[in-house]
Amino acid sequence: MTKLLHYIGLVILTTALSGCGFQLRDNYQLPAAMQAVSVQAPAFSEFSQVLQRRLTLAGAELVDSAQADMTIEVLSDQLDRRTLSLSQSGQVAEYEMIYTVNYQIIQQGSEPQKLQVEVYRDYQDDPNFALAKTREREVLIREMRDDAARQLLRQTIAQLSE
Repeated sequence: MTKLLHYIGLVILTTALSGCGFQLRDNYQLPAAMQAVSVQAPAFSEFSQVLQRRLTLAGAELVDSAQADMTIEVLSDQLDRRTLSLSQSGQVAEYEMIYTVNYQIIQQGSEPQKLQVEVYRDYQDDPNFALAKTREREVLIREMRDDAARQLLRQTIAQLSE
């Protein structure tokens, strides 16, 4: 009897979650135009590698541009920072890091669509712990690249769905 109640509870929970639109994170429904994708980026682009991994995880097949239904061309990616606060001694205590990716979607028979993705993070600097803060900044930049790739993928799917 208790197994039956557990089963019924599981069915009700599953139905409620699927009924409210719940989806696992990074579970994308790729449009047909994204089944075979080509990624073009500047040489040695770390963002390009992250984007290719994200596309593969989403179920897209990475092909060269001659075979692709769609090409994502990464025009530029850059990391900027601006000062948010200063310490009492006048040294920078906190930065806002801004990671920007400019890209365009190229599909056969249509004009390229230029788009942009921006990711923001706050970073507290402490010159007393320079090595630790350097590693923290590297991890933060890696996470920003990953977030930018996720946003790019969502933005591209939204553009193709319109």
